[in-house]
Amino acid sequence: MAGFKDFLLRGNVVDLAVGVVIGAAFGGVVTAFTKDLLTPLIAAIAGKPDFSAIVFELNGSKFLVGDFINAIVSFLLVATAVYYFVVLPMNTLMAKVNKPAPPAAPTTKPCPECLSEIPLAAKKCAFCTSAVAA
Repeated sequence: MAGFKDFLLRGNVVDLAVGVVIGAAFGGVVTAFTKDLLTPLIAAIAGKPDFSAIVFELNGSKFLVGDFINAIVSFLLVATAVYYFVVLPMNTLMAKVNKPAPPAAPTTKPCPECLSEIPLAAKKCAFCTSAVAA
């Protein structure tokens, strides 16, 4: 039981639960926006009173094309909102946090005679014993 408690209280599970609850509530808001505001606006421009009324029948089977259109519009709105309000800000934040470290200042230089790496302050190469200009 203690292992299960540790699993539930880990940050990832709690964050996921909060995300699911907020996502469901946000989905409801977008669905209402699509159904109550956007669909009537598009229908007013297109001349149809409601997309959900778009139906065709084939061999006694009804195809609810309007409901499908409503679902597509709702999905596109949710995906756009999630991208611009969650994904884009998180990517920007992560890019600022995870900046690559500036390259370290060099501590060695090549010997002009043998091209071995020697310390910057060296006056003589340890490998070929030639004098090195400072």
